[in-house]
Order: sequence, then structure tokens, then C-alpha cells
Amino acid sequence: MKINSFILVIVVSLALSFVGNAFDPSPLQDFCVATDSSHPSVFVNGLICKDPNHVTADDFYYSGLNIPGNTSNQLGVNVTILTADAIPGLNTNGLTLARIDFAANGGLNPPHTHPRAAEILVVLEGTIYAGFVTSNPDHRLFSKILKPGDVFVFPFGMVHFQLNLGKKPALAMAALTSQNPGVMTVANAVFGAEPSINVDVVAKAFHLDKNFVRELQGQEWSNPS
Repeated sequence: MKINSFILVIVVSLALSFVGNAFDPSPLQDFCVATDSSHPSVFVNGLICKDPNHVTADDFYYSGLNIPGNTSNQLGVNVTILTADAIPGLNTNGLTLARIDFAANGGLNPPHTHPRAAEILVVLEGTIYAGFVTSNPDHRLFSKILKPGDVFVFPFGMVHFQLNLGKKPALAMAALTSQNPGVMTVANAVFGAEPSINVDVVAKAFHLDKNFVRELQGQEWSNPS
């Protein structure tokens, strides 16, 4: 019994350590403002830390998020992402902010995942259909029609999407729980891979005719800009 208890403690400890390591590392200092200087002394989260004596308020500041993004593209969407590249003071804080502009009549942020982050979305203008799908084996769809002031959460790593249902442009803001959340657009990854995935793989996985797969692979697959 003692041995089994000891093993249980070890297993639980390992599980907790994996959970703890699933997110960005906790900072070990007040801040680490990213810099492109060639004479640094400290790296944190892969970026160089600016000398604290040279840090200013501007390192934690960004202006211009009120400016609409250009949605005249294939998807009718524009995602303006603020990472440590735009706000150096974000470095080590595990945060990313995004402005999402949707064109009228069907602007779409297509099904995608963030492999390193959960996301919380707040609608500011328009009517947006948003949802996510759970992982194997259930593939349950959780979706809502969102209006200004509504908030929706996309859990860590889940495939999710947003569609503008209105006749006018729509606007949403999103916060993500990583300073480098990553984006994997599902259709682009499957049909727009370079070089192309073997037709047999895609046809069988998606229950599609091989000629149709070849046609899809020959199309242009643009990422949300």
C-alpha cells in the first residue's frame, strides 16, 4: 500500500509539472523589455532584455489600435496582433492582444487553432457567429451569436472561428494567454501545404474525390492578414 501511494504521488507530481509547463514561463523579474540591441546581457523567453535603466513608459505603450484594418482580401478579415514586437514591455507577461476587423456580409476568421494559448473575445461592433469544436472523440460544437458587449472564450488549442453575420462591418478584440500563441489555419494547413500533402491522405481523411482534392490544392489559400 505504501508503494502504491508513493507511485500515486509521483504520477500526480509529474502531471502537475506538465500542466505547469503548458503555459509561458513565469517571469523572474519585474519586466524584461524586448530590444534588438546587439549589446545585451540577458535573454528571457527568447528575447533580449533591455537595460532596466533605459526603460521608458513608451516601452509599455502602443497607439493606433483604433485604426480599422484592411478587409479587402479573400476572407474579408484583418487581424492586427500586438505582441512583444509591437509592445516590447509585453515580453515575459504571457499576453497577446488582437484587433479583428470583419468585412460586411460574411467576413470570416476561418477555423484555426492557437497551439500555445486560450483566447477571450469581446465584440465591439456588429453581429458575429463564433464557436469552437472540442477534441476527439466528441467533436462537440459550442457556438453563440454575439452582439456588442458579448464575450466568448475559446479554450486552449481548440479549433475555433468567427463569422460576421451582419450587413455592416464588425469589430472584435481578443486577448490570448501567450506572448507567442501561434496560429494554425485548418484549411490552409490541409490544402495549402507546401509541398502538397499526398492526395490519398487528404481524400480519405476528408471523404473527398481525389480530383476535387487536387483542385483545392491548386487554389490560393490566404491567411488572415
